[in-house]
Amino acid sequence: MTTGETTFQGIAVTELAERFGTPLFVYDGEVLERTYRDLRAVLPPAVDVFYSLKANPNISVYALLRSLGAGAEVSSHAELVTALRAGAAPQDVIFLGPGKDTAELAACVEAGIHAVVCESVEELLRLDELAASAGRGRCRAMLRINPDFATKGSGLAMGGKPRQFGIDLEVLRSARAVLAGLRHVEVTGLHAYMGTRFLDHADVVHNTREILAAAERLSVELGVPLRTVDFGGGLGVPYFENEKALDTAALGVGMHEAVAPFAARHPDCRLIMELGRYLTAWAGTYVVRARYVKQSRGEWFVVADGGTNHHMAAVGVGSFVKRNFPLRHLGRPAAPAVRAYSVTGPLCTPNDVVAKKVELPEVAPGDLLGVELSGAYGPTASPGLFLGHGYPAEVLVHRGEAHLVRERDTLDDLLGKQRLVGLVPVSAVTAVSAVSAATDLPSPTPTPTAGAAR
Repeated sequence: MTTGETTFQGIAVTELAERFGTPLFVYDGEVLERTYRDLRAVLPPAVDVFYSLKANPNISVYALLRSLGAGAEVSSHAELVTALRAGAAPQDVIFLGPGKDTAELAACVEAGIHAVVCESVEELLRLDELAASAGRGRCRAMLRINPDFATKGSGLAMGGKPRQFGIDLEVLRSARAVLAGLRHVEVTGLHAYMGTRFLDHADVVHNTREILAAAERLSVELGVPLRTVDFGGGLGVPYFENEKALDTAALGVGMHEAVAPFAARHPDCRLIMELGRYLTAWAGTYVVRARYVKQSRGEWFVVADGGTNHHMAAVGVGSFVKRNFPLRHLGRPAAPAVRAYSVTGPLCTPNDVVAKKVELPEVAPGDLLGVELSGAYGPTASPGLFLGHGYPAEVLVHRGEAHLVRERDTLDDLLGKQRLVGLVPVSAVTAVSAVSAATDLPSPTPTPTAGAAR
């Protein structure tokens, strides 16, 4: 092992790169555990932590969080199945999303999850119909509200304005008769989510206090019991320079003050805090290998084997001005910086810039670089199929062992589902077959066009 080389629980990054190839996402299980346990320790015991699988839907990542006590917040049929296969109990799963289709709603009814979070009155009525046809007893639902107050400090606001999310309060207040008419759905509580990437604990506490107060008022106005209230979460991660990490100790104090009076008035109400990015981002490193190092009109570039096709968030998370995720030379992390490099991927677009003019030790072809804080919104939130590079491998290092938790895409994965239609010249099929044989790719089988001889 190279002296000073980056390791993950004692495993050298070069060993991981040789074993699994690059580009590569590495998730450190110790960091996942520490992040969850540290946060759990400061939150009120009355608050249940649910993991938002959208941040990182890898089944092994969630299985580890589930083993620590995290419930699951899912937003697709695939995420629902992932959570259940990872061992989540149905009563610890909620399903969100503004555009659920009939199959997803039916799957929720079949699984008997804790609640479907309905984001429109029409969705609530559709769920009532599906529950009736399923004949499995009453289905539980929560109402997602779009509050009439906004908040500050959010990197991405999702409430308090015209949104596709949730039901406006004025609409909900006029729907009491609809709620009373439900026969197969039991509305058991309320949900609100104000935004994400909060770095000031005071904003999170403010949101929590306001949402709990709104839930109490609406419960009386609508005749809805308060068996569950989900007040969101949205805790942020300091990706960029001049950003400070959330003060979790102060957050804990503020949350106790906000939650305790409500919990005393409603001792049987389940309180849920949703967290995705905060639980996983810290644990992830996106590992790329430098292919070329070049100069262009005075600016140095490192062209790596992976880029924004795997890590779109590194473009800047919605920023108009490019800001860099923390990036370091994994082979010489403690060496002094000697030069500013712009690190790009292999894509044919000028937007494929992972880091711009970042100060690094000298980089040579073959060196490994790592984008840190990359455990959330990585491969599945990126255009992995662009240019046919496919999705990278993902590895979870747990208890000192490296586990492959997602295989790298192969050519067969990328092309196996495509169908070649029309009349293909024999010479073309022969040529493609030769290339396929050289790359372990199945030869194409032309699909006859309509009306062709069979």
